[in-house]
Amino acid sequence: MTIHKEGYKIIAGATILIAAIVYGFGYLVGFGSIWFYLFALIAVVFYYLVIQFFRLPSRTNRSNANELVAPCDGKVVVIEEVEEPEYFKGKRLQVSIFMSPLNVHANWVPCEGVVKYAKYHKGLYLVAWHPKSSTDNERTTIVVEHPNGKEVLFRQIAGAVARRIVYYVKPGDQVKRNDQFGFIKFGSRVDIYLPIGSEVVSEINDITKGNETVIARW
Repeated sequence: MTIHKEGYKIIAGATILIAAIVYGFGYLVGFGSIWFYLFALIAVVFYYLVIQFFRLPSRTNRSNANELVAPCDGKVVVIEEVEEPEYFKGKRLQVSIFMSPLNVHANWVPCEGVVKYAKYHKGLYLVAWHPKSSTDNERTTIVVEHPNGKEVLFRQIAGAVARRIVYYVKPGDQVKRNDQFGFIKFGSRVDIYLPIGSEVVSEINDITKGNETVIARW
C-alpha cells in the first residue's frame, strides 16, 4: 500500500493545517486538558481519513484477453442498454460504478489497447446517482480500441463532493493492463459503455475492485 501521487500536496497541506489548528486549540484551552485530547483525537481521525482517500493498493490484473475489469472500486448501480450520444452515437451496454469517499480513488484501464478519444467536459456537480449526471456533470470521456478491434468507452463523472477529475491519457497512447488512466478525488462515479452483445458478468449492487474484478467479456 502506497500513497497516490495525487495526494502528496493535499496531505502535506493537511499536515500543516491540522497541526497548526491542534496547537492553537491546545494553546487556548491548555495542552493537558481533556478538551485538548478530545480535539486532538478528532483531528487524528480526520487526518487518517484524508490519507485513506489517497491510498494506492498493489493490484495485478490477471484477467484473460477477452475480459474487461472494473476501472475503479465501488458498487455497480446501473446495468442497462442506452444510447451513447457523444462518441458512438448509438446503442451500447452501460455499466455504472458508484464510488464512495471511502473507496480507493485510482482509476485503471479496463482493457489493453490504443486510446482513440479523450476529452474533458466542464459541467455541473449533481449527485453521482442523478440520472443526468452522465451527461450534465463535469466529466471526462475516454475510448480505447482493443486489439480485437472492439471499442470500450469509460467516463469519469464528478459528483456533489468530487470536484477534481484527473486523467493521464491522450489519443494515440498505447495502454496495457495495470495502467492507471486517471484519478477522481473524493469519490464519484465511472460509467463503462460496451458493445451490444458483450456478456456482462456483474450484477446490480456487486462490489468491485479496480483492476481486479471482471465486469464483462466480449
